[in-house]
Amino acid sequence: MKFLKKIWLGFLLAITAFTASAVTSNEKESFWPDDAQLVISISMQFEATAQDKQDPGPFPVQEAGFPDTIAPSWYQYGMNEGIPRLLNLWDKHNIKVTSHMVGRAVELNPELAKEVVRRGHEASGHGQTWTPQYSMTPEEERASYIKSADIIEKVTGQRPVGFNAFWMRHSPNTLAILKELGFIYHIDDLSRDEPSYTPVGDSSIVVVPYTFRNNDIVRYTGSTAMTGKAYLQELKDEFDVLYQEGKKRRRMMSISAHDRLAGSPARVKALDDFITYAKQHKAVKFMRKDDIAKWVLTQNNVPINAPRNFNN
Repeated sequence: MKFLKKIWLGFLLAITAFTASAVTSNEKESFWPDDAQLVISISMQFEATAQDKQDPGPFPVQEAGFPDTIAPSWYQYGMNEGIPRLLNLWDKHNIKVTSHMVGRAVELNPELAKEVVRRGHEASGHGQTWTPQYSMTPEEERASYIKSADIIEKVTGQRPVGFNAFWMRHSPNTLAILKELGFIYHIDDLSRDEPSYTPVGDSSIVVVPYTFRNNDIVRYTGSTAMTGKAYLQELKDEFDVLYQEGKKRRRMMSISAHDRLAGSPARVKALDDFITYAKQHKAVKFMRKDDIAKWVLTQNNVPINAPRNFNN
């Protein structure tokens, strides 16, 4: 009898342990849709041909008073070759990206802008021109966002809900204006490897973090210029760390692809090889930034940043 009681007691303990384990497993925190361990979000800038006439691109600054006969063609490459090549790459891997569109570039290249959205990618705000937001009056800034959003919506059928400032620099009024105009997120914050909220008055706006270190315009043309192979290795290394961290917390990897840079053959190959590498891992999800922001708005475990203070 004692022997049977021991067996029965052991059976009950096993059932209890199994049930507790199942409850713990069922209550496991989900950081991303589909229980993804890491989300990768790619930005594709749609901005070339809208640059200022005096912008020299990668060439030495030309002596004043003479027409620049070469820089415009470098920017035009982004629309003739870069965006189409990148679109084919995203199609190859069946992933969707966010395209930060300058209003004037959309005006100058309407069919291509329309094609970006037709293929399922997000049209996000990137200003009307290359004029820095911080140099504008509040009235000028508001008007530029309205004009840009109107143009993007008219051409592509999609009104932007996200925003990327010129070189990521806001004015003290940017976030309040964006909220007023119905934008739900911005990307100009490098402080985290996960989405967050930034207070704006009595409300807040979602931050879907951008990148400086995985930004082609920085890595290919700056003082840290590198080859496509070196960039590929750096992307893999960053992925490996974030993927491992993603087992225990919400992690996001951001990659930037500018039309006239990332769209060159060698750099498209680097991105192709990286995406192939990332997709070999389980629970990796590629997401548009508007979809990330909408997901974040349904969660209750999102970091909240301190209110922005431009007086210090």
